[in-house]
Amino acid sequence: MNNVLTESAILCLEGLHKGAVIAYPTEAVFGLGCDPDSESAVAQLLHLKKRPVEKGLILIAADYHQLQPYIDDAQLSLAQKERMFASWPGPVTWVVPANPHTPAWLTGRFESLAIRVSDHPLVQQICQDFGKPLVSTSANLSGYPPCRTAAEVSEQFGTNFPVLLGETGGRLNPSEIRDVLTGELIRHG
Repeated sequence: MNNVLTESAILCLEGLHKGAVIAYPTEAVFGLGCDPDSESAVAQLLHLKKRPVEKGLILIAADYHQLQPYIDDAQLSLAQKERMFASWPGPVTWVVPANPHTPAWLTGRFESLAIRVSDHPLVQQICQDFGKPLVSTSANLSGYPPCRTAAEVSEQFGTNFPVLLGETGGRLNPSEIRDVLTGELIRHG
């Protein structure tokens, strides 16, 4: 992985530290992300998406260690962890029990949280440089298809919107979502 930060990466990191919402490429589409510990940043993201807080959000990370403060790891069996780890890094999102202290602006109406360790090198890099996971939801305004290029992000969100420049991973569908406790498929990938 390249440790030299591009201008867009520097601007996005500065934005994250200031509570801004950024856009970045993922395995299939561009995502919108922000600091999961900033209630005002998450509120801004939900407002942009016109997404109700009750639905909950996904956290995307460079590694499992970054996600551990937000989840109740003790509720997971060794077999459940092995199943989850076998799919990572990659485009599979797992719904896991949330840590009781995880804020409701992340979990919504649930006692669980959706998490993913991405294999996209730019997601890996920004999460490592930021030092924690990002909230992740598809980059699109309500009623519009998810953005697949930085140009589409600029069209929907404006030319001043902070975008981590790069290509998506080329997948056609968003990540698969599964329940780690039951193995149930929630969304096809």
